[in-house]
Amino acid sequence: MHRAAPKKDIDEAALTVTPPKTEAAGVKAVTVALERAVEEMGVIRTARTLTRVNQRHGFDCPGCAWPEPTGMRRPAEFCENGAKAVAEEATLRTVTPEFFAAHSIAELEGKSGYWLGQQGRLTHPMVLRPGDTHYSPISWDDAYQLIAENLRALDSPDEAVFYTSGRTANETAFLYQLLVRSFGTNNLPDCSNMCHESSGAALTSSIGIGKGSVTIDDFKKADLIIVAGQNPGTNHPRMLSALGEAKAHGAKVIAVNPLPETGLIGFRDPQTIKGFTSGITIADDFLQIRLGGDMALFQGLGRLLFEAEDRRPGTVVDHDFVHAHTAGFVEYEKQMRAVDLGVVEEATGLTRADLDRTAALLAESKAVIICWAMGLTQQVHGVATIEEATNLLLLRGMIGKPGAGVCPVRGHSNVQGDRTMGIWEKMPDAFLDALDRRFGITSPREHGWDTVDSIRAMRDGRGKVFFGMGGNFVSATPDTEVTEAALRNCALTVQVSTKLNRSHVVHGATALILPTLGRTDEDMQAGTRQQVSVEDSMSMVHLSTGRLKPVSKELRSEVAIVCELAQALFGPSHPVPWADFQRDYDRIRDAIAAVVPGCTDYNAKVRGRNGFQLPHPPRDSREFRTATGKANFAVNELAWLPVPRGRLILQTLRSHDQYNTTIYGLDDRYRGIHNGRRVLLLHPEDIAEFGFAEDDLVDVISEWTDGTERRVEGFRLVGYATPRGNAAGYYPETNPLVPLDHVARRSNTPVSKAVTVRLEPHIHRTS
Repeated sequence: MHRAAPKKDIDEAALTVTPPKTEAAGVKAVTVALERAVEEMGVIRTARTLTRVNQRHGFDCPGCAWPEPTGMRRPAEFCENGAKAVAEEATLRTVTPEFFAAHSIAELEGKSGYWLGQQGRLTHPMVLRPGDTHYSPISWDDAYQLIAENLRALDSPDEAVFYTSGRTANETAFLYQLLVRSFGTNNLPDCSNMCHESSGAALTSSIGIGKGSVTIDDFKKADLIIVAGQNPGTNHPRMLSALGEAKAHGAKVIAVNPLPETGLIGFRDPQTIKGFTSGITIADDFLQIRLGGDMALFQGLGRLLFEAEDRRPGTVVDHDFVHAHTAGFVEYEKQMRAVDLGVVEEATGLTRADLDRTAALLAESKAVIICWAMGLTQQVHGVATIEEATNLLLLRGMIGKPGAGVCPVRGHSNVQGDRTMGIWEKMPDAFLDALDRRFGITSPREHGWDTVDSIRAMRDGRGKVFFGMGGNFVSATPDTEVTEAALRNCALTVQVSTKLNRSHVVHGATALILPTLGRTDEDMQAGTRQQVSVEDSMSMVHLSTGRLKPVSKELRSEVAIVCELAQALFGPSHPVPWADFQRDYDRIRDAIAAVVPGCTDYNAKVRGRNGFQLPHPPRDSREFRTATGKANFAVNELAWLPVPRGRLILQTLRSHDQYNTTIYGLDDRYRGIHNGRRVLLLHPEDIAEFGFAEDDLVDVISEWTDGTERRVEGFRLVGYATPRGNAAGYYPETNPLVPLDHVARRSNTPVSKAVTVRLEPHIHRTS
């Protein structure tokens, strides 16, 4: 079988810079996707795998959560980065016990996350005991007993932390939270805490549910789509097809972002004849906003909409909707009419003409969708910013209407489903009551720790066991030095993983690696192929079936790992039928149907042609389950980010060659960055003003009001079309600059899009 050798580690001296691209996708995307797939999987495995991605009887892409079309699906229902994600998971490279025998922890710790991920799929459970220099094999039974012994030895169940990645399927997530609550804690941090927690907090307050209100078909019915703080061309490339289809039906698209993102400038759909020949321009208008200025933009637009209503009474404000379905309108109107548009211009960096043009489109459009991602959520005032965007839609009656609504674009493929299944430290009592009735357990009611609070607890010695169900906790979280010290402070760290990553080499006194099946792998239990289910970004739930032969007989499914651990921890008398759940995943779905709201008759509905859509009261019937019984206009004091003299505001972002913390390669070709990652993008005039030249190496130092500083070294300056005073760099390389306590108000989400930094010349330091 084909097994290409892993690539060498990153050599930042090889970094090159070319002009940014003006078009995304096209023939180049197809070529790159196939090259990466064949390199990792070989020709035959590539053909068997890519033809099943996002197909009705195939498997859900392990990349983003963008929904599949409800009609006919294309033969290649995936994007370039989806193909890379599949290739990473279905690779033929393997990390065996012999690999660990040959590489000490000290050696592995010196490697980059890129190199670690390149080594391939984990094949055997491994253990690192106190004093060991190398991981060594351990049997599954012994691994479970080791975990159970450490959990039982805790003074309280609340000394354990159970983290979840968005890759986890619904069945695993449901059983995992059931195990954790049976154990006696609500410490269930997950990756949502670091991305869309601000969306959930804002939308729950405004409309009564923390999910988007649109469907994929709404894009074809919209006449205005605003895409704010988001880069679809890299993070959700299939969204470009939906935007292209919307434009074909007459929609206008406005991009709001500090950086000009290639996918929103030009798009060649590689699956259409036109895409190969000419392509299209996605964004009809580009508002190049300053970092942190989105809230000011939405408030400024609010004032201008009221002024338009004054000029044309009854044509801008949807008074019928406002009167029947909302609360707080009078207070909102009073505040908007007092907004200072001069301050809005200063905060956003936009002109009055930009604001007037956008407000006019908003006032004229009959069906408006506002989409956003981490550019809005990872701000100190992120929750309020999303409330202000929602205010505009409420003002215009754009909730519960075809072609209109809120659209937070989720990242990882089942991150929304995990929350639906109970992965949350603050699940409502109604959910816990249903869980207890079904299984005869007593779920704890005291709220648990989210991601930031879990790191604080482990740092302070209050969290002693860390269990990670997927993901790469060390690289996904802020304040790298503090996070690593927190994990090293644990008695036991456990990582359920498909591939090697940084979290395996930053460990507690004892550490376990438990290798698991991926989405592409066949999951056989009791002689029967099993299926799992996932929820996409628009509340559609559907099945996913892997077909590839696993690379090792030692791999366990995530469901099996949860069930076997539960039996080792609780013993045979526990009221939950763990063994039955492991043998037949339909039994799990029957339990989900009895506990999870909106999941009645789950097994039947999920087998429908497109699965099924979970209820969404605002979308379905304009019902708003808030404290007022109506949708709530929020009233927020304007907040934005002035740039201190001699400083920059930094945002962290992904390369086109990565997804979350998984780095596929070193070619961010849309931005023109090749063969390296330690770069800082900033305006050429800022480079000159600070006394540097392009290609200089600098150290980046973040500054905080408590007088502390954090530093990353050896970043290459790249002139880029970013607003003056703003800068951008890739994560996880820039994560050390973000303090643990730099979080969004009301959501506790780490604020990675608003970091005040200064630059110093890089001086090579020798030990």
